[in-house]
Formats: sequence, structure tokens, C-alpha cells
Amino acid sequence: MEKTVLGHFAFFRLTEAFWALPPAQRRAQAAAWWEGISRAAVRAYLYQVFPTRVEADLLVWSAEPVEASETPARFFERFARAVHGCRTLVQPVLTLWGFTRPSIYAAGRSPQEIDPFEEDRRPYLIVYPFVKTTDWYLMSKDARQGMMNEHIRVGKQYPAIRQWLLYAFGLQDQEFVVVYEAEDLVLFSDLVQALRGTEARRYTLRDTPIFTALYRPLEAALDLLG
Repeated sequence: MEKTVLGHFAFFRLTEAFWALPPAQRRAQAAAWWEGISRAAVRAYLYQVFPTRVEADLLVWSAEPVEASETPARFFERFARAVHGCRTLVQPVLTLWGFTRPSIYAAGRSPQEIDPFEEDRRPYLIVYPFVKTTDWYLMSKDARQGMMNEHIRVGKQYPAIRQWLLYAFGLQDQEFVVVYEAEDLVLFSDLVQALRGTEARRYTLRDTPIFTALYRPLEAALDLLG
């Protein structure tokens, strides 16, 4: 049985107080912030958001295996403690999170599924909330399965693109958090356009805001800030 994983995506804005610091201090403060926040989960990855969007500068992707019912609470406490000490400089603006679970539409694990504990990250990360219409859930499982078969078939035509699905029913405003990793943004955009032409698209209520981010190990991120 697959182990449940908590996936958490936190978006941050660098404040005017941060940019007012001398370059060396900016680097030191950013490094200290990352040292604390990266210890909140088993795995944490840092991404650059701006200039793909203006409301956030950085994204932290955290992944934590859910070993017990108290695992989420412990992660949230560690994460909050790490963030609170730097709020005047690095301000949280949005979080998207949820849990993994086996798909009811596909048997077994897809070779395109993201492994959040694998350290080899792709250059681009795309994250967005996703909500289906009520009509989708009122259809029979067989009807939904037929449309999802088409959706899955299109996705398999783009094997270089990896995906991850988090379930957030009753936990946040969205039902899912959809995550992709890619090496080529043009190819990823082609995939999304192809998926727009599938029958299941009729039952999408909301799939915005879309965040496109660039993977930045610490030293690369510090070079942007210094």
C-alpha cells in the first residue's frame, strides 16, 4: 500500500525591508530563513516565482510522509515557527496543500508520477488549485472513467512531463492541487492545450491561479538576491 504524503506549497514575497538591506545582509538573511524552513519537512525545495507572477517572489515545496494522525499538525507547527521569525523580511502570501492517495481511475503508479523524495528536480514546476463541477461527481463512475481514460491517454503522449496530484477535499478552497515538473515550458503548454480538447474539460469549474516557478538550489537563489 502506498504511503500517504503531505505536499505543501508556500509562496512568499520579499518585503521592502528585505530589499533595503545591503546585499551581503540580504544573502545572510535569506540563507538563515532557508536553513530554518528547509528543516520543517523531510524534503524541501526552493523555487523562483517572480517574474512569472508578481504576487510572490519565492516558492517552498515541502513533502512529509504521513506516519500518524498528528503528522500534519507537527509539520504545520515546525513550518510556522520557521516562518514567524522572518515575517518582516519574507512574507507568506499563499499556501496550497493536500495529501496523496491512489487514483481511482488508473491502476498502479504511473512512470510519469513525481517522486517528491527524489532529489533530482526538473527546471520548471507548475502548480495550481483545481475544482470539478458538481455534475462531475453526480455522474456514474463508468462515465467518469471513460473521460479520464481519454485524459490519461493524452498525458502519456508527453512522457517527459511528470505530474503529481494532491487531494484537498474539505481542507482548502480547492479539491485538488495539480503539480507538474517539466524541462520544456513550450512542450508543457502544448500538453495543456491538448488536454483542453478532452471531454473531461467540460467539468472543470476552476483551475487558477497557475504558478510557474524555476527550481533554484540555495546558492542560485542567493545569487538572485545578493
